[in-house]
Amino acid sequence: MSYSISHIASIIDAESTIVSDVTVEHLLLDSRKVYSPSTSLFFAIKSQRRDGHQFIAELYKKGVRNFVISEAIDASLYPEANFLLVDNALVALQQIAADHRQQFNIPVIGISGSNGKTVVKEWLYQLLQENYNIVRSPKSYNSQIGVPLSIWQMNEQHTLAIFEAGISEQGEMLRLERIIKPTIGVLTNIGEAHSDGFNDEEHKFREKLVLFKNSEVIIGREIDFTGRKDIVEMLGENIVLKTWGHGEDNNFLIKTIDKGVSETAIEIEFDNSTVSITIPFTDDASVENAITCAAIMLQLGIGADIIERRMKNLHPVNMRLELKKGTNNCSIINDSYSADLSSLNIALNFLVNQSAGTKKTVILSDFLHSGLQDEDLYEEIADALQNHSVNHVIGIGERISTLLPIAFGNSSLSQEYFNTTESFIQHYRFSKFKEETILVKGARIFEFEKIVPLLEQKAHQTILEINLNALTHNLKQYQKILQPSTKVMAMVKAFAYGSGGAEIAGVLQFQKVDYLGVAYADEGVELRKAGITLPIMVMNPEENAFEAIVEHNLEPEIYSFELLHSFDLFLKGQALQQYPVHLEIETGMNRLGFSINDIEQLGNELMATASFRIQSCFSHLAGSEEKEQDPFTEQQAIKFKKAVDQLQEILGYVFLKHIANSAAAIRHPHLQLDMVRLGIGLYGVDSAATGKLDLQTVATLKSTVAQLKYLKPGDSVSYNRKGVVNRDSVIATIRIGYADGYPRRLGNGIGKITVKKKLAPVIGTVCMDMIMIDVTDIPCVHEGDEVTVFGKELTVQQIAEWANTIPYEIMTGISQRVKRVYFEE
Repeated sequence: MSYSISHIASIIDAESTIVSDVTVEHLLLDSRKVYSPSTSLFFAIKSQRRDGHQFIAELYKKGVRNFVISEAIDASLYPEANFLLVDNALVALQQIAADHRQQFNIPVIGISGSNGKTVVKEWLYQLLQENYNIVRSPKSYNSQIGVPLSIWQMNEQHTLAIFEAGISEQGEMLRLERIIKPTIGVLTNIGEAHSDGFNDEEHKFREKLVLFKNSEVIIGREIDFTGRKDIVEMLGENIVLKTWGHGEDNNFLIKTIDKGVSETAIEIEFDNSTVSITIPFTDDASVENAITCAAIMLQLGIGADIIERRMKNLHPVNMRLELKKGTNNCSIINDSYSADLSSLNIALNFLVNQSAGTKKTVILSDFLHSGLQDEDLYEEIADALQNHSVNHVIGIGERISTLLPIAFGNSSLSQEYFNTTESFIQHYRFSKFKEETILVKGARIFEFEKIVPLLEQKAHQTILEINLNALTHNLKQYQKILQPSTKVMAMVKAFAYGSGGAEIAGVLQFQKVDYLGVAYADEGVELRKAGITLPIMVMNPEENAFEAIVEHNLEPEIYSFELLHSFDLFLKGQALQQYPVHLEIETGMNRLGFSINDIEQLGNELMATASFRIQSCFSHLAGSEEKEQDPFTEQQAIKFKKAVDQLQEILGYVFLKHIANSAAAIRHPHLQLDMVRLGIGLYGVDSAATGKLDLQTVATLKSTVAQLKYLKPGDSVSYNRKGVVNRDSVIATIRIGYADGYPRRLGNGIGKITVKKKLAPVIGTVCMDMIMIDVTDIPCVHEGDEVTVFGKELTVQQIAEWANTIPYEIMTGISQRVKRVYFEE
């Protein structure tokens, strides 16, 4: 569906300046994701750190011509643009979505709860897609912004809608209810998650229930509604509450739950009939989510035999896109379990974000159960691929092989087609893939998981998983505590603390940090080759790297007169002037930097040459993490201020000033100045242990069990026989050693590994490629089982403490032979 810009203006009661009454098809909130500019409407939403109005000029250059704004704009600067002036752009977005929702009279399932919303939504899609043409929330689009974007997807071909709603504070659910207007309400559960914005659990329960104030029926767990049914009655006398549980009063009576080794049998009684379902899961969360889905299917009138058959084939919800290293310098994005239009656009956005200037290839299967006519479906697929500048498409399946070429028409985009996955694997020459980013996306029935290993770079089974969502989350956590004017320099030196420089830098660039910092020029060169365009400061420039620095537009740190003179001479030889550099001032670290006593000389020498333009002046704090060092930190700050004030007066122009690292940004907010340098904090490590930020773990180091040994008392383990067992023992050999970065000093019981959520001590000496752990007290350990070296539960901070070192050393010590796997939830 589409709306004229004048119609939208009337919906949101805007003061409008309309040059051309064009049609709007896409709602745009992110200036980095412009794929159909002429039919997009941009909402200039203001947040704590970003103001959407500052991106209008950039978007206008990209071809966007429609804008919802909340402050006056000089329209003469944008002669072809339409502007709709409102009090609040976010409210306008929600008004448009609410109006759009009112155009449809179909069942709408609204899902709320503390946990399980996305799984229930995705399982309902799996279970009901043969009965309905379903529109659903992409990913976890359940916020004040995500819900309107989800609703906007609805069109006249849909026969069922499923939307999530998530809230973090009072009043938010009422706004979402006005947009979603669910006819069927589903409460997954009430737990501890997302409790910060509420007085207590009762307050949170009441707020979540607001979503269902105009619903016909509410479905939920008996335990959540015990003693609370009066709250439902207060919502509206016509609302029917239906609960599931073991009590006889439940509408969906759970007769039995029988857990086996790999599946669970559940017997449900409803309307004097019994439904017996079996699901291929045994964990409690999956059992609860499956029961909720079965109850909804029964409410919709789906037959028991259909429910039983489809429940057997439930598959896990793959909540993440994985980025892996491929052969021939390729990168592989694994999304091999789904094929629908919403998730295609999400995956293509991730492809664009990660390709960084390289060729983009998409391997795609037939799209099933879309509800659209095939011709319309593949036209939309073709448009999405072309709008995201895909270079090469490989289609697998009879429908895509027939219809996508027609949809592309005379497009110059490279295309190849195969009828089956087996045919592609058998006949395609995989060595043809070179220096490109490849998205593998297909419906589960096509078994694209067989393709991914053929594209991957071969590596041993120890991997470092990098959660890109967590990285973004941590960045935003720091941004919340920064002054609005304070910029961010993200440190990506030492291979981004072991996490992968180019991949991490790509995410940070996408999130619009202001600067990147590297240790050496070659790190900066690699980032430039990977398509990173952000300003990059080189903290340890060497004379033999000057040419590479200039060639790749890197900005060196100047910390001594010798370096200043050498680079000045080089620039003059290249006839370059006003080259951007950064000055380090020594205030107490006593490592690198100009002395406080040399500032006048430094200023005079800079005035005597035209070679340099000072971008920033900075210093390093020696003990910002430690309270007992606070007086020294303040002394450093005073010295720094005196030096930069003096230097700025000599030079006669303003430059950026920065002294705060991750810890100082939290503990010493008055030192945030013009910019902060965020390092290990971005990776989830609060080096100051303040607990003030909700940081998430970014890196998880995993390996597998290579072999199990069954030893008798007196048997020894590893070199030098230092590990001796005193009982019948089970010893697991793990595929990681000191050559992978596991510290040798963690041997002989000092270090531990997580196996099946329990800690197993290292026994004996750490070997180059292997360690051995004692799993005697951990049942059901098998060869091939996954183990965690560090991650969310067993943190890198704990590993560092055992090894008598710091998290920096552990993370940067993970060797390059350990495969990095990047994923986005």
